[in-house]
Amino acid sequence: MPDLDFQQVQQALADHLRDPERFPPPADIEPRRLAIYRRLFYNNVLNLLSAGFPVLKSVVGPEQWGPLVRDFYRDHDSHTPYFPQFGEEFVRYLAEERRPREGDRPFMAELAHFERVERTLLNAPNARPSARTKRASDPLSGVPLLAPEARLLAYEFPVHRIGENFKPDQPGEDPTYLLAYRAGPKRVRFAELNALGARLLWRVQEERCTGDEQIRRTLDDFGLDQEETLYRQGERLLRRFRKLGVLVVSAPDAVTVAH
Repeated sequence: MPDLDFQQVQQALADHLRDPERFPPPADIEPRRLAIYRRLFYNNVLNLLSAGFPVLKSVVGPEQWGPLVRDFYRDHDSHTPYFPQFGEEFVRYLAEERRPREGDRPFMAELAHFERVERTLLNAPNARPSARTKRASDPLSGVPLLAPEARLLAYEFPVHRIGENFKPDQPGEDPTYLLAYRAGPKRVRFAELNALGARLLWRVQEERCTGDEQIRRTLDDFGLDQEETLYRQGERLLRRFRKLGVLVVSAPDAVTVAH
């Protein structure tokens, strides 16, 4: 059938463009045109990933970056046909599919995820709160909720410090906890958290109850007494991020409160 023949030719061409060393080109296509197609498709992917992951590109180095992108282009079956979403596909490839090769850095997958979060938050539309949600001003008596423009992150490597002068070979002694949040239409900021602060915000993200209860439950998680000093640390954290817009506070009767 003609349609089937066209599909076969199309698949053969796609296989050849992605992996010319393994798959021969379809018959009757001019070699000069094939070379143009190969450069065009690969360079599009290279340019997109270079723009989306500038830190990873710099620490990997030019000799490794091109082959890394080509490996992704050749080996990964993307779930999307849209070039702007290739960043997510690249993160998935590094985290789930790529086997370590000579020259790979052990932090590549985490660093790529970290850079992608920044781009995702920059491009995310402004989330509008529901008009039906009752608001509260006090994050202790109200129910704090993580804003849609914020992400709670945890990594083995201190990805926010990786650069030309810092390329760790081993994970940190303790996990790195970060809070990413949008601080304007064209700016994303990252706040480093200690384990207590990260646990408190994790609870805010996963459970819905008053800020007062969240602080007390967090202290219980660590087996800590309900000391005033520790409680005040949690209170300052909630108030600080409420002021920055990282937290949205709802009235207790506006959400289902966890028990």
